[in-house]
Amino acid sequence: MNDITFRSATIDDVPAVVAMLADDALGSTRESPDDLRPYRSAFADIDEDPRQELLVAEYNGAVVGTAQLSYLPGLARQGAVRAQIEAVRVDRSVRGMGLGSRLIEECVRRARERGCALVQLTSDASRADAHRFYDKLGFQASHVGFKLTLAEGSSH
Repeated sequence: MNDITFRSATIDDVPAVVAMLADDALGSTRESPDDLRPYRSAFADIDEDPRQELLVAEYNGAVVGTAQLSYLPGLARQGAVRAQIEAVRVDRSVRGMGLGSRLIEECVRRARERGCALVQLTSDASRADAHRFYDKLGFQASHVGFKLTLAEGSSH
């Protein structure tokens, strides 16, 4: 998989990204790939925000991976910027070939390039395989995360 390219997503990538988001036990219960309108609206918001970056990995002309990076300025750690990695997915056709590691490495590279002091991510408590994967890449399970669902779906 030496010919993987990483790039910013375009609106044309939305169907492939949504298909990957929906293609697992958790995503299948919360994503609706049959109606792309809310995803296209959300993409427009991401695309317009200089502190957001939706990445895709491309292989042989197909989108086979994705991750979203959010750059969060803060006062903690002496005004440090942190990068939050979200919605990491690799297409099932290329799983086990090292693409996930390369995708995370690309996220970390981009965070360093933007001057971030740290990179953080969350992973659903039920995703034991993902936890082992992130641990292997050097991430530490240093915090306990909490979420409060305000509404199903989004405001789009």
